[in-house]
Amino acid sequence: MEEIVLKITEENNGERIDKYLSTVIEGKTRSFIQGLIADKAVTVNGKIIKSNYKLKSNDEIVIILPEPIELDVKAENIDLNIVYEDSDVIVINKPKNMVVHPAPGNYTGTLVNGLLYHCKDLSGINGVIRPGIVHRIDKDTTGILVIAKNDEAHNSLAKQFKDHSIKREYYALVEGRFSKESGTIDKPLGRNKKDRLKMDIVEDGRRAVTHYEVLEQYDKGVSLIRCTLETGRTHQIRVHMASIGHPLVGDQTYGYKKQKFKIEGQALHAKTLGFIHPTTGEYIEFTSDLPEYFEELIKKLR
Repeated sequence: MEEIVLKITEENNGERIDKYLSTVIEGKTRSFIQGLIADKAVTVNGKIIKSNYKLKSNDEIVIILPEPIELDVKAENIDLNIVYEDSDVIVINKPKNMVVHPAPGNYTGTLVNGLLYHCKDLSGINGVIRPGIVHRIDKDTTGILVIAKNDEAHNSLAKQFKDHSIKREYYALVEGRFSKESGTIDKPLGRNKKDRLKMDIVEDGRRAVTHYEVLEQYDKGVSLIRCTLETGRTHQIRVHMASIGHPLVGDQTYGYKKQKFKIEGQALHAKTLGFIHPTTGEYIEFTSDLPEYFEELIKKLR
């Protein structure tokens, strides 16, 4: 086990401990830190605290990081659409119906299962279930994902996501027509108070910003939009667009129960991803074509 000792200065006085630790311990998410606190692996001045503890000047924090757990996820020979690969990163074009990492009900057939077969060593920063995973997209969302092959690349990419410097553009088909060509949705997101599997607009949630541009509008009351993410929260585009009366086509979780088209899940595609390469320092960008089902929908609408 690794022990980390930190001393709090005036600069961080009043800050929540979980938020603070997620910024100073590289590669550890806020949820991971909250888990450590819940497991009593974090103390302040020798005392057990909660995730909402507010720091005070001269507080001494001791964090006990557990030993990395040996990965117990089965490698599977899954055909992956690899767009780019080098010694640091792999860029994948994820198909519809593929889950990114193992979870209850989906322990096989995931992107991680396929990655472990293709690449024996991945960054272990995100733990047993999510090796190399820096970000993810939903099961029914298609498109570009970057995976880290080592811890240095993982830390570099995680910082870019945290700084909101990564370029992320999505194409979506949404219900309704727009009166203006573009807009910005700046609404905080958090777990739905009644259904923890859903996200919602909540006052005390994390800031979430989506910029959208209307590309085409169709007579059947559907529009094609391009969304650029300033932040990357869970279900961000789906919740944000639904919040302004334009839920995604096919999204029965945040949209209409009765859908116009027979498709599985929301019509959402992660089209473009651009970032600074962790080793070369150069900006690289990847774009993927819309999947066949998406193109067929557009043809019907036109």
